[in-house]
Amino acid sequence: MNNDLQHLHRYPFEKLAALKAQVTAPNHLEHIALSIGEPKHAPPQFVLENLTNNLDKISGYPTTAGILPLRQAIADWATSRFQLAPQSLTAQSHVLPVNGTREALFALTQAVVNRADKPLVLMPNPFYQIYEGAATLAGAEPYYLNCLASNNFQPDYDTIPADVWQRTQLLFLCSPGNPTGAVTDAETLKKLIVLADQYDFIIASDECYSELYFDEQQPPMGLLQACAELDRNDFKRCVVFHSLSKRSNLPGLRSGFVAGDADIIQPFLLYRTYHGCAMPLHHQHASIQAWGDETHVKLNRDYYRQKFDAVIDILQDVIDIEQPEAGFYLWLNVDGSDSEFAQQLFAEQNITALPGSFLGREANGVNPGAGRVRMALVAELAQCIEAAQRIKAFLTRRQQP
Repeated sequence: MNNDLQHLHRYPFEKLAALKAQVTAPNHLEHIALSIGEPKHAPPQFVLENLTNNLDKISGYPTTAGILPLRQAIADWATSRFQLAPQSLTAQSHVLPVNGTREALFALTQAVVNRADKPLVLMPNPFYQIYEGAATLAGAEPYYLNCLASNNFQPDYDTIPADVWQRTQLLFLCSPGNPTGAVTDAETLKKLIVLADQYDFIIASDECYSELYFDEQQPPMGLLQACAELDRNDFKRCVVFHSLSKRSNLPGLRSGFVAGDADIIQPFLLYRTYHGCAMPLHHQHASIQAWGDETHVKLNRDYYRQKFDAVIDILQDVIDIEQPEAGFYLWLNVDGSDSEFAQQLFAEQNITALPGSFLGREANGVNPGAGRVRMALVAELAQCIEAAQRIKAFLTRRQQP
């Protein structure tokens, strides 16, 4: 067995299940799950129809690189969305379809880390747990960058010592952030690109929440967009990850892409050829349709705006609550034990939320997720409103002397 397996932590939802097993939820209340970031809005009907119309293609083996029309659709979408120079992001050299960002984030780490050099993989803290597991199983040491309210939930890159940068082989970004919703600005992205050149590391930007934002005039900046603004049209040392799961409410399609530096994408394609992870052909054809349409994505953002407006309106009198910059999570400060809060919320109101400490690690003497709870506003509007009303009742009772 791989000795590094023993260093993996239990996944947050395993910890949550154990926490909930210690109490009993009230049977008279319908369970409301706010714990998992699984979109519940209806997927686009035209995508479902395309899947049905292409079921005959299930008889063919897909290639690892994917069909050229899908890669072109992705290149066209990314070029338009992130204002890239025409023909700088090519379907042939800079794009690979993947089965969701989760498997691609993990696989890329295995492909790019040289374990012989005692490498570090830097990641935000709290974080999407795949970053840590991927780093550990690649033989690297995870290095946690605390994302605290005092720094707008962004890592303080200026405090990272030079000897850490020198050992860094891979830097994970997550913008908009999971769980914080924080968006990395252009200045920071450009500064990190300069550091990547100086210390020779790769930047892997997880941007799967990039299409869930509130201001239609200010979509979140992307890493490739920062490259373009620097006239860095080869995207050197930079790769991005995107998915249809959140953007198009298609988590079960397992469809996303990785794009950027051709000198990373091409050897990654070789790795994936042996990995055995080609996307089914009928999924590829449906994905072309999804990447080519923005109407359903705009409607999706409208639904999330309605839910955030309604939930914040209900809760703002009983807890300090702010709308995140982007994404679909509330990152609530519960002013105490996050695990006790989540357990009692389940026991009293049959609502499942995720303790923030389960998403982080102690670094520099603090777990930046402690005292916070992540709530995913993924359910339909009526259910989110019902959850908010129950949470208000729960908080009101807790605040009584």
